[in-house]
Amino acid sequence: MPDSIISVAHVFKSVTDSTGTLAILRDIDFTLAGGETLAIVGASGSGKSTLLSIMAGLDTPSQGSVRLAGHDLFSLTEDERADVRAQYMGFVFQSFQLMANLTALENVMLPLELAGRKNIVPTATAMLNRVGLGQRLQHYPKVLSGGEQQRVALARAFVMRPHILLADEPTGSLDHATGETILNLMFELNQEQGTTLVLVTHDPRVAERCQQRMVIEAGQQR
Repeated sequence: MPDSIISVAHVFKSVTDSTGTLAILRDIDFTLAGGETLAIVGASGSGKSTLLSIMAGLDTPSQGSVRLAGHDLFSLTEDERADVRAQYMGFVFQSFQLMANLTALENVMLPLELAGRKNIVPTATAMLNRVGLGQRLQHYPKVLSGGEQQRVALARAFVMRPHILLADEPTGSLDHATGETILNLMFELNQEQGTTLVLVTHDPRVAERCQQRMVIEAGQQR
């Protein structure tokens, strides 16, 4: 494993339509080592989520490169990028992205099952216990609160022990107290597993909890 888990090198992103060309990202350049935490801060529309999508290999840059655990993402096919994501990355979203037809336990079991892991029931159960949902294993998302749903999402992400976790406004739809609880849990799991954490937020108080902070203004890092 290389010292840097992810390297973003001179990434540009622009889109062209009938009105002309719009620059979304301009010369984003940084490297993160294993276990580091980075907050990407900026106003709505500044390019934060686009940068996160490019880091995950879900969107392609107009120029530049991203290396994840030594893999040059954009020299790979889409299927190869998906394999690298599955091996190294976890995701947490503002909207939770849980499967409505699966229980909390089944949601956390799903990535383990897809990866062909063994002992998936006890592994998923242990992770849900870790996030304080041991009594909610058989509950479906519709009967869980927003904070409980985000705990399931955290358990689903961390159960795979990802090398890097990308979190896009993970507390954006939660009240302040619940958001603080989720953040505390996320940073505890980050420390326990040595996961590199990249957190997109517009909240400076959230950003202050990260070791590094990058401000994106009109597509440029400050």
